[in-house]
Amino acid sequence: MNHFEPRNGVLFAEEVPLQKIAQEVGTPVYVYSAATLRRHFQVFDGAFNEIDHLTCFAVKALSNIAILNLLATEGAGFDIVSGGELARVIAAGGDPQKVVFSGVGKTRDEMKQALEAGILCFNVESLAELNQLSEVAQGLGVQAPVSLRINPDVDPKTHPYIATGLRSNKFGIQWDEAEEIYILARDLKGIRVKGLDCHIGSQISSIEPMIEAMEKMVSLVDRLEALGLNIEHLDVGGGLGITYDDEKPPSPSAYASELIRVLGQRKKKIITEPGRVIAGNAGILLTKVLLRKKSQEKTFVIVDAGMNDSIRPALYDAWHGIEPVTHTERAPEVVDVVGPVCESGDFLARDRELPRMEEGDLVAMRSAGAYGFVMASNYNSRPRIAEVLVSGSQYHVIRERERIEDLFATESLPEF
Repeated sequence: MNHFEPRNGVLFAEEVPLQKIAQEVGTPVYVYSAATLRRHFQVFDGAFNEIDHLTCFAVKALSNIAILNLLATEGAGFDIVSGGELARVIAAGGDPQKVVFSGVGKTRDEMKQALEAGILCFNVESLAELNQLSEVAQGLGVQAPVSLRINPDVDPKTHPYIATGLRSNKFGIQWDEAEEIYILARDLKGIRVKGLDCHIGSQISSIEPMIEAMEKMVSLVDRLEALGLNIEHLDVGGGLGITYDDEKPPSPSAYASELIRVLGQRKKKIITEPGRVIAGNAGILLTKVLLRKKSQEKTFVIVDAGMNDSIRPALYDAWHGIEPVTHTERAPEVVDVVGPVCESGDFLARDRELPRMEEGDLVAMRSAGAYGFVMASNYNSRPRIAEVLVSGSQYHVIRERERIEDLFATESLPEF
């Protein structure tokens, strides 16, 4: 469920017509619904209420500090993958003691930053990283709390770019090395083993791979504890999919129920790292038609949002719902909705049946809340666009649109 619904032929974000935002803020613009974000978090988090748990929102999915603040007030922890994301969480009022730090390439400076902030846990992805973290922690005179991210070699059956749990992926410690490295970690100075971590991928639409990974992780917990290690929590990652088109991903309640069943009587805290399932359908990309162009084979509707604003269609061939903001009785036609960027891969939708779109018409791209603005760039020297958060009948610009002069504000001419 989301709060982007048509009323009398006009698409609204909660109680605000999208036409109003386009007129007052301009286009293109990302628009998020506070009510949808709250509801999605509450439904996901509430599904685990019968056990000790912590829901850590994946900051990489949507990192605006206004969004992070909203989720922090709901009780969310945060999954981060950089020092910049940690700084965002703190600036947003998030609790560092509810932060887990993932990622294969943490720098020593980032390790130091996280240790000084007092985060909950590092999800360590290699022996080399474990040794570096040990050195940094010893230098500060502290112990680094760690989980090892173990790669369970489970196929998540998703796009290969967002699969992370296979033997061929760069993520995690190989399954057959897990016990050996845990024993090393137990005896390493500056390290305190706290948990076990895995994450097999993103936009997973079937529960079976996630349960297979959980079963393997639980069996590993049992073996580690038989070796004398105390595993306080099990971090099962994120990855639960959403509906973009006709996908039917499992509900949070079905997902949680199966994880709790596999966990059984083991008294372990469960940490989850949802991102897309919280934010994906809580945002839209609002754009305006610039012109129409017809070739011998195609009709193109050219809009003011491009692949630099939303790269998912170009990068993953991702499907997003596209619809006019204002209902029209114009005859339908099959078109490509494309942007102004100088790339043939610059499209939002291809071969899509839409009512005839004319210059000035507003178009909404659905399910754009996750991995939208966070992946935006300045390619073609295009300023990054604004972000707006709607709550009831009010809205706030939570990120101003960049100005042309911002594009080169940090550049300089050499003096030689």
